[in-house]
Amino acid sequence: MLEKIRDCASRIAAIIVGKDRQIRQSLTCLLAGGHLLIEDAPGVGKTTLAHAISMSLGLPFRRIQFTSDLLPSDVIGVSVYDRNSGQFVFHPGPVFSEVLLADEINRASPKTQSALLEAMEESQVSVDGLARPLPQPFFVIATQNPLHQVGTFPLPESQLDRFLMCISLGYPDRAAERELLAGESRRDMLKSVHAVARSTDLLAAQQEVKKVFCSDALLDYVQALLAYTRSSSKFSEGLSPRGGLALLSAARAWAWLDARNHVIPEDIQNVLPSVASHRVRAAAHDGTKALHGRDLAAHLLEAVAVP
Repeated sequence: MLEKIRDCASRIAAIIVGKDRQIRQSLTCLLAGGHLLIEDAPGVGKTTLAHAISMSLGLPFRRIQFTSDLLPSDVIGVSVYDRNSGQFVFHPGPVFSEVLLADEINRASPKTQSALLEAMEESQVSVDGLARPLPQPFFVIATQNPLHQVGTFPLPESQLDRFLMCISLGYPDRAAERELLAGESRRDMLKSVHAVARSTDLLAAQQEVKKVFCSDALLDYVQALLAYTRSSSKFSEGLSPRGGLALLSAARAWAWLDARNHVIPEDIQNVLPSVASHRVRAAAHDGTKALHGRDLAAHLLEAVAVP
């Protein structure tokens, strides 16, 4: 299965050029069973990346374009009265898909954003008093525009915490951008992407990832990282236990992609910025209010020694 995942990564890299690390981060998030938030300016390839991942892995794909007038029922579905049967019939929404692209999620109202909370945490939605399970695997890729742009609603902390990882694609370097400008349309290239895996393959890989060994010394390291965020004056609030579990899950997936059955400190360090950056806040009284979460994550790695 590892070779299939690596094949998927190479196919995605042929479309999203110059972003090998972000592609690996995305696959790490998927293998760890989490959800991915991509925060960046429009036009850098966020939606194309989501399409390429789903198509290369052979996963059914649905997309929701979040807008200010989007309703929760537009996401999870609605029950409609059927006169012939005399009963209400549930019509599933786009959330009932293995890969869901929540495009520009922070353009929707907080009420609609919260419609995804139960789905992302419990892989089910509750409608009319019934819990309806979602297909497995279930993977949400949400894109978010920078908060200074017009018409955006900040995601609440409870929603951000549901995302295992948050990444940014950024602008391509000169060589990658030249390849984009001189090459074939990325949209046209997506049409030629063939699946190299199936849902069952991905589920099997996720189970393998869970078995990757993490030593007591590494657990001590993770606990030291968590403790520092809770005690340091640079942080207004520390990482939660869920954040620690997310860090371990992502590190196991990172190690698995390197064909290792055990986690090493470098795995923790590689995934920590994308796992912690959207979960930490700078303390206002420390003079670090302007620091981005990634700057705080970098400081965290420097401040806590590896055991």
